[in-house]
Amino acid sequence: MPVTPTSHHRFSARILDWGSLAEIARELEATDSDPEGVGIMARKGRVYPVRLDGVPLKAAPLLKQELLAVGGDAAHARGIADHSASSTREILLATWGQYQHLLPKLRRQPFGLAELADEVERALRAYVRRAPRTVRGAHRSVTLGERPRVMGVLNVTPDSFSDGGRYLDRAAAVARAEKLVADGADLLDIGGESTRPGAEGVSPEAEWARVGPVLGALAGRLGVPISIDTRHPEVARRAIEAGADLVNDVEGLRSEAMRSVVARTGAAALVMHMRGTPTTMQSELGYEDLRSEVYRFLADATDLARADGIAEESLLVDPGLGFGKSPEQSLELLLHVGELRALGYPVAVGASRKSFLGWATGADDPLDRLEAGLAAAVLAGERGVALVRTHDVRPTVRVLRLLERVERIRRKAPSTDEGLASVLPEGPYGR
Repeated sequence: MPVTPTSHHRFSARILDWGSLAEIARELEATDSDPEGVGIMARKGRVYPVRLDGVPLKAAPLLKQELLAVGGDAAHARGIADHSASSTREILLATWGQYQHLLPKLRRQPFGLAELADEVERALRAYVRRAPRTVRGAHRSVTLGERPRVMGVLNVTPDSFSDGGRYLDRAAAVARAEKLVADGADLLDIGGESTRPGAEGVSPEAEWARVGPVLGALAGRLGVPISIDTRHPEVARRAIEAGADLVNDVEGLRSEAMRSVVARTGAAALVMHMRGTPTTMQSELGYEDLRSEVYRFLADATDLARADGIAEESLLVDPGLGFGKSPEQSLELLLHVGELRALGYPVAVGASRKSFLGWATGADDPLDRLEAGLAAAVLAGERGVALVRTHDVRPTVRVLRLLERVERIRRKAPSTDEGLASVLPEGPYGR
């Protein structure tokens, strides 16, 4: 059909929905632009907002001035202008090309701006990193990054919220573990204490009596790493001796004894955010700034873990959906979970069958939340989560395979790399 001069769509105007520099470069290349120009323009194709807390009074106006000079901008408290604020939260708005010009200038400035520049660069590089990385466990390792991996849940408990009592028998637990791996689980997470909201704790002895026989029976039978879901250092130590590779600690390694066990054994550790204990956590839902507080907790917890000898490449982080959060708070964290990538560690998410999914969908029965759990897995995967923890392994693996294919298309490099080397391969804001 011919296009007339009066057509509302004479020029086929559309907004490009691009999510990576590779996509930006491919679209620019399709204009037959000069390859070197494509490389220059691709760096201008996306603004990366960076939030900073506690920027000193003397540093804030300098930071904004330098950003304006390179074509970016920054927002800070009005009190900076009249010196009524001693420090400010600041949000930087710049493209990668502008950050490339900004950061060297900041490193020549006083008032802590050199240190700020280093932290901004680390956060930016960590946020966009997609290259595979190996998480080293006590006995086995797992590669994360090229696609979202799936951690299958095995609860050896009488009172877990969705499957309590089903796998207390050792034979049933072993059969379930083998089924989860056959369904495509990349890791297996075994727990002997329910951490559902309001759950009463169990002693380390009782917990070990549940998980110990299962770990013993699984020794040498599974080809995937095993995680022990525990808050108790003694259980973690014995589980690692029995073949576990990773400690999944819902208390975020706040215990010095737990950090010591992980460091001594060379285990990996999944550091989760939670206030209080499972018994008390749902009474502690008041946050002034939810995402900021979760981020700060995980930043401090991982810094402390590394200071106590746990290797950087052995750490993962988890926002703790449903753990001391309301349904709305859990959904907010899920929606923005990609922000945690700036910490520099693989991000894990566990939403499967949780009550906030039931709140959102009206599904009171945890076993009736499959579709919501799959949607949550896709949302997490789209935001760069490396590990999805789930009871429903097979369907989760399938939906994440679709996401993997989509990501391959999104991140496919342009046909010519001339002029793009500083943008795409293994560089800042890589593919």
